[in-house]
Amino acid sequence: MSGAPAGRQVQGLDGLRGLAALYVVLFHCWLYTFPGYPDSSAPRWLDGLMYGRLAVVFFLVLSGFSLAISPARHGWRSEGVAEYLRRRAWRILPPYWAALCMSLVIAWFVVPASHSGPPTGWSMVVYGLLGQDVFTAPTPNGAFWSIAVEAELYVVFPLLLFVRRRSSAAVLVVLVTLPVVVRGLMAPGGTPVEGDNWLTPHLAPAFVAGMVGAAVVVAPERVRRLPWGWFAVLAAVPVLVLGVTKGSVWTLTHYFWVDLAVAPAMTMLIVAVATGRPAVLVRLLTARPVRSLGEFSYSLYLIHLPIVLAVIRRVAPHHVAPGLPTFWFTLVLALPVSLLAAWLFSRLFELPFKRNRSWNSMVEAGRSHWVGKGAGIRGRLPDGQAPETRPTDEAGTSGPLPARTVVTVRAPATGSKKDCAQESPGR
Repeated sequence: MSGAPAGRQVQGLDGLRGLAALYVVLFHCWLYTFPGYPDSSAPRWLDGLMYGRLAVVFFLVLSGFSLAISPARHGWRSEGVAEYLRRRAWRILPPYWAALCMSLVIAWFVVPASHSGPPTGWSMVVYGLLGQDVFTAPTPNGAFWSIAVEAELYVVFPLLLFVRRRSSAAVLVVLVTLPVVVRGLMAPGGTPVEGDNWLTPHLAPAFVAGMVGAAVVVAPERVRRLPWGWFAVLAAVPVLVLGVTKGSVWTLTHYFWVDLAVAPAMTMLIVAVATGRPAVLVRLLTARPVRSLGEFSYSLYLIHLPIVLAVIRRVAPHHVAPGLPTFWFTLVLALPVSLLAAWLFSRLFELPFKRNRSWNSMVEAGRSHWVGKGAGIRGRLPDGQAPETRPTDEAGTSGPLPARTVVTVRAPATGSKKDCAQESPGR
């Protein structure tokens, strides 16, 4: 299929990541301030902050979409399983392990991350190996559950690509979604009781929905120009109506079905942004503040919760009353601290791994950086001191300072010759 050029960058995806991560921060500020979830004691006008789980589902849809863009442009073929897994590990694990160390320290010495108490040695093993979706251990960071789900989906992504390449999008969707639906229908009451792990099979359809949506990026123009934004609204309306009719508590206790129902709407929203519509939304998502937020959204997701908990449980009780005053206090203090800390964290543990694809590349980049700074220092001279010069050699190379050469030019007015000194830029 003819479509977008292979090198075209899809605008707006970083902005979507940034806003979703910011919503998760607000959700946790709400969740840990007001007890009683899902029947929270928070004011009803704050109910819009209680759906943090759906933001994580959106992350999964967006991950499937982003990872599938390049294979979609190349006949649903990847760069090779080993190289793909290496690059995913290189991108995801270093920031995660750094955030794990930070979370362990805070959970041990400042505030535990869960009601089950401080993390243990078993927690270090389970979370260090990203096994928290399979094994249960006291968590050092309540946000880490979704990282294990994503990691497992990354591992099976090459297999999902193989199915998509050999069959069709419909076959892929049915193979992944049908077992989940059957399991849900067979559960007592028609809704499985959700635990703390074994969530990957349930959430895999959301990831696959994003993969399927990536095909639009390389589709013919007539497909790309369809009103995907309106399609997203139409797909979301039934879910919203059901949620409003049944109430927030029913919605939160039926996430098993809500996750499946909302994934198509999320996919079509991402497709709409990827195709440049609606223009107002794309301009918002590509504005510098939102785009910058997206650049460190992974770091924000990883480290914000220990900061939020420390503010709510260790700082706020000394200054404000419980309830709404604590919520506002947390927003004013924990939100900017989380943003600043995540920005600094990304500079140390995330961006270096995004900009360099191997240890050798990172070491070389660091060496070039410091060599460049050293050359800049050596190049500075005291005020009024002329730079030292030397002529070029036979090979045309020169030292670190520009050479001064004498050239002969003819004055156009008189035809006489005059010598003039001219700075040569060297080689």
